Amino acid sequence: MGIDLTGSQDQLLQGVAQFIAAQQLAVVATRGPDGAPQAALVGIAITDRFELVFDSVQSSRKVLNIRRDSRVAVVVGGTMQDERTVQVDGVADEPTGDEGERVREAYFRRWPDGRERQSWAGITYVRITPQWLRFSDWTVSPAVVAEWVRGEELLQRRA
Repeated sequence: MGIDLTGSQDQLLQGVAQFIAAQQLAVVATRGPDGAPQAALVGIAITDRFELVFDSVQSSRKVLNIRRDSRVAVVVGGTMQDERTVQVDGVADEPTGDEGERVREAYFRRWPDGRERQSWAGITYVRITPQWLRFSDWTVSPAVVAEWVRGEELLQRRA
């Protein structure tokens, strides 16, 4: 799947969303109590509002870290067979009410077995709202890199 960098910002974000939706896993980085980085592999989903979602238990390091400092970094994709990645800096929260239901449903569409985990003690759903992202495609020559900042125009470049 190629992502068209010649189109509009909306087209780029739609392509990035499709890329993320095709992935299963992501690495989420948070800051521990002493400020040290901590990373965790999570099953990822994406909403129609371009939010990333994962589930975890409330006692996990990542959830405790997010409650203390909502800033997170995420990497999606990247293998030796497919050198395309999305890097995201964002803000994480645990939505409740109607927003929580909307986010959970997006997660369950990607991870139907997630419904079974709802019975786990302390299960929670984390939403990440991207503030910055970089899509990199090293499968083409020259490599393609595009950056996006919430509220700003698309920043494109070819490596």
